Amino acid sequence: MPLPESWLQQPPAPSRAHLELASARQQVLTKPPGSLGKLEQVAITLASLSGSETPSVDPVRMVIFAGDHGVCAEGVSAFPQAVTAQMIANFASGGAAISVMAEELGASLEVVNLGTVGEVPALPGVIHQIIAPSTANMAKSPAMSSRQVESALYSGDDAARRAVNAGCRLFIGGDMGIGNTTSAAALACALLGQQPTTLVGPGTGLNSEGVARKARVVEKALHRHGPDRDPLTVLASLGGFEIAALTGAIMGCAARRIPVLVDGFIVSVAALVAVHQQPGVREWLLFAHRSAEPGHNSVLEALDASPLLDLRMRLGEGSGAAVAVPLLRAACALHNRMASFTDAGVSGKAEE
Repeated sequence: MPLPESWLQQPPAPSRAHLELASARQQVLTKPPGSLGKLEQVAITLASLSGSETPSVDPVRMVIFAGDHGVCAEGVSAFPQAVTAQMIANFASGGAAISVMAEELGASLEVVNLGTVGEVPALPGVIHQIIAPSTANMAKSPAMSSRQVESALYSGDDAARRAVNAGCRLFIGGDMGIGNTTSAAALACALLGQQPTTLVGPGTGLNSEGVARKARVVEKALHRHGPDRDPLTVLASLGGFEIAALTGAIMGCAARRIPVLVDGFIVSVAALVAVHQQPGVREWLLFAHRSAEPGHNSVLEALDASPLLDLRMRLGEGSGAAVAVPLLRAACALHNRMASFTDAGVSGKAEE
């Protein structure tokens, strides 16, 4: 199976002309320049990404990728692996945090099941693209074969294709997979050359002893993997189905000119893999929040990212990104609908 085109090619560049138009407009709106803080830059960025003088983030598309991790055999999670399949059902029935937020925001939500150890029946809004019941145990062998990682990347790219066909103007990717903070920490360590003790955190709620055990498992996986930092090799060796699919979705969105609002630790690591493969992807990313998971800070720094929110969230699912959507909507509304000094007959800043 060949790799998606988005893996092999740089994405298009955002519109420089619309960035300059939006920057100029922000200078003449009825406010002191810079007084709306980050909302001004968000509006300018969205104008550039959308190629429009009146940026908008609607319709919003949310896609949760789910998959189980063989590394759970090492005791790295406070929750049993059966939770992954159970949560897919919870997403479909509307009981999960991201389900509530999707309804609240009027966003479309789909779930892509890439493989769970528990059985998942046919459910509304759930797409079954099963790769295997679980990845292999990355502490003992590569997590995925080359064919499996390519399949996961294609699943993500396919989600991006569906999003653009649905008229999506903002994409939010979410994750579900017990054990995936272990995989994400290992990926980040390999790509950034950092130590597990720096990036490994409590995930679903491990105590200090559990975090130390988890760091040892990541160290074991990194020792097995070796020094190779090639993004595809690292992803196959240490990643999960859902992390690879998120990577594919992020790259697929950038290739199709769809801005991506990046969630917390897991999705940020997927973005890190994508940017390491194609640096131009970075321009299509906005960052929603700073996760309470300790490794997130290092990943954000590596991506030169300043997130909009810091609410100490660490749920995943895309929930932190969902909470930030009203801020993007506000940024667009202010940019598009505020009067200029000339329109309002208001005196501008005096010349010094």
